[in-house]
Amino acid sequence: MEKLQAPIPIYTIGYGSRSIEQFIEVLQQHEIAYLIDVRSTPYSRYKPEFTKAELAAELQRHRIQYVFMGDTLGGHPDDETCYDAKGQVDYEKVKNTESYQSGIKRLQTAFAQQQCVALMCSEGKPEQCHRSKLIGVSLSTEDIPVLHIDENDEQQTQDNIIEHLTKGQMLLFGEHTFHSRKQYR
Repeated sequence: MEKLQAPIPIYTIGYGSRSIEQFIEVLQQHEIAYLIDVRSTPYSRYKPEFTKAELAAELQRHRIQYVFMGDTLGGHPDDETCYDAKGQVDYEKVKNTESYQSGIKRLQTAFAQQQCVALMCSEGKPEQCHRSKLIGVSLSTEDIPVLHIDENDEQQTQDNIIEHLTKGQMLLFGEHTFHSRKQYR
């Protein structure tokens, strides 16, 4: 009898406090072929090696393709209608934008083709990032498995992250809704 192989999930990772060398090593351990940058603004004042051009060049040296998708899947979009009265990003509003939906479709295609991809942002802890609260939730509703590589290089399922965020509390009606931690507007 032939053993069924589990599908390759969509991974997520935040560079957090990692050096570029540590970051590349973790990507290689997970055989990541495409790093998808989902930062709205792809630069880092504190870690310039993670700025778009420098990161893309370093990844290329290690045969990993860099793809920028912060314009469609970024955590703080340009669209003013995606913000609540407090200036926080309302992820439910983001999910309904055409731009975001086109980004999710690209991820669905990558999953269907079984490409080994990782979504990258700066936040090391997945439970504090839109990778889990926005993108991970969207992919899960499409039955696409999501594995978050946390700040300790350990894999966390999307369900584990949501359980941590909600402290295991289930809602009586519908899903949990999430907002950004920070105020941007």
